[in-house]
Amino acid sequence: MSDLLGIADLDRPTLEMILGLSARADLGRPLAGQGVALVFQKPSARTRNSMEMAVAGLGGHPVYITDAEVGLGSGRESPADVARTLACFHSLIAARVFHHEVLQQMAAAADAPVLNLLSDRAHPLQTLADLLTLHERFGRLEGLRVAYVGDGDNNVARSLAAGCVRLGAHLAIAAPVGSHLSAADLAELNSHAGCVTQTVDPAEAVAGAQAVYTDTWISMGQEGEAQSRRAIFEGYQVDPALMARAAPQAVFLHCLPAHRGEEVAPEVLDGPQSLVWTQARNRMRSARGALAWMLGVPA
Repeated sequence: MSDLLGIADLDRPTLEMILGLSARADLGRPLAGQGVALVFQKPSARTRNSMEMAVAGLGGHPVYITDAEVGLGSGRESPADVARTLACFHSLIAARVFHHEVLQQMAAAADAPVLNLLSDRAHPLQTLADLLTLHERFGRLEGLRVAYVGDGDNNVARSLAAGCVRLGAHLAIAAPVGSHLSAADLAELNSHAGCVTQTVDPAEAVAGAQAVYTDTWISMGQEGEAQSRRAIFEGYQVDPALMARAAPQAVFLHCLPAHRGEEVAPEVLDGPQSLVWTQARNRMRSARGALAWMLGVPA
């Protein structure tokens, strides 16, 4: 069984295998009679519901655990010891945390494989859902042109970039100065089949794109910076005028929760080009596929 901490840890065949599993309607009951620990430092409606239903769909028993119960990073008990304890009862551990290092410590210590439900560094299940959604719509990922507008150095953008380049898609990121991927990250990404480009101009990034993606400007834990971040990202809203610069059949993506009137105009989020609810649905399917791969279910 394998850990899944980030898309950047996967090669192309493995990523394609997980997506193939995610697309299947019946994966059997590989978790029959087994528990899966779902540890949430950060709450999330989509992640909790998609994971609980994914585990149940594979025949397992999900156990939702709040940070108050385990105290990850509080000094009460180390992440390694939390993971060792949970592995006594569960076949897999899935955790949504603030710091990626916590997941790495859990994975290094636990006998059970560890799944990243979100960290500051990566959001692999969201990217799996995004790629599944795009493949369903366009029938391919190779050569697809995707634009990302907003914070180009957050966990969603970083994971999306890793997924796109491994499958031969092209990602153009439009972000303000100081919100781009680092030169080292960009060099690693562009060593794969696809490519990532960066600009400060949303219109440049979106031109001809088949998919336009954005994320909230103010992530959980950044509420104290809300005013300054709104000022930084002013001019980066995805609105009808920006979508008009994309390809004629372009779609709009957002990982949710969305803030209408900030990073996206209501007409776009709720309009006919939006696939945000398909993405949300695919969170459960991608969770099933990821869990199945971690358990060694054959493609």
